[in-house]
Parts: sequence; C-alpha cells; structure tokens
Amino acid sequence: MISVAIICLALNIYHEARNQPVAGQIAVSEVVLNRVKDTKYPNTICEVVYQAKYKKGSNLPIRNQCQFSWYCDGKSDKPTDVDAYRWALTLSGRILSGEFAPVTDGALNYHSTKVNPKWKTKKKKIALIEDHVFYKRK
Repeated sequence: MISVAIICLALNIYHEARNQPVAGQIAVSEVVLNRVKDTKYPNTICEVVYQAKYKKGSNLPIRNQCQFSWYCDGKSDKPTDVDAYRWALTLSGRILSGEFAPVTDGALNYHSTKVNPKWKTKKKKIALIEDHVFYKRK
C-alpha cells in the first residue's frame, strides 16, 4: 500500500520536475523534506506540498498563491503521463526510505531559470540542477 506522504511527494515531483534528471527530482523532493523539518513551514509532506492561501470559507486555493505553482495554476492536478507518475511514486518511496544522499545542502526554495522571483536576493544560491536554481537562507 502506498502512503499518503508518498503520493503527495510524487505529485510534486511529477508536476515540478518530471522533465528533470533524477538529481533534479531528488532536489525538488529535498526542498519539501527540508521544509517539513523547518519550523517556518508545515509539519507534514502533504501540508508542505499543498501550502497555499485559500479562499475564505473554502478549501480552494487562490490562483497563483501556492508554494508550488502546479497546485493553484488553474490546470488539472491529475497526472496524464502514467509512466512519469509511476516513476515519481517509485522515486518518492525510495527517497523517503533514505536511499539517496542529500544533493542540495538544506535548500528550502527553488525556481525555474525561466522566472526571476524577487525573493531570490534574500536567499543564498546553493545549486543549479538542469533548469532549477536552489536556495537556502543566508
């Protein structure tokens, strides 16, 4: 049986990094796991993945107000690439079992090189993997 944590982590890998090499997928997952350990973020993998600002009196996230853009971009969150999703589930289980050494030195944030977020000047850049830049606190 697959745990809810594996599913949440797999969905994040799928939506954020399925086009990345394995190291990039692991790095994206590490950000989630590092946030779980950090007191400034929620305490579970699913809470971190689904962290967002929500519409008042609703469980619907406000568009573009989520920690991970796929969750509130207005598109379906249902995986359509079955093979990529299966891989993400497998990789999530392996990550959570501790199979891989850390690759991001404690990263709490990342972004695609296609965007230029304002917050990046307040962080320390620690890794570039494919087209994702990873950061931790200064």
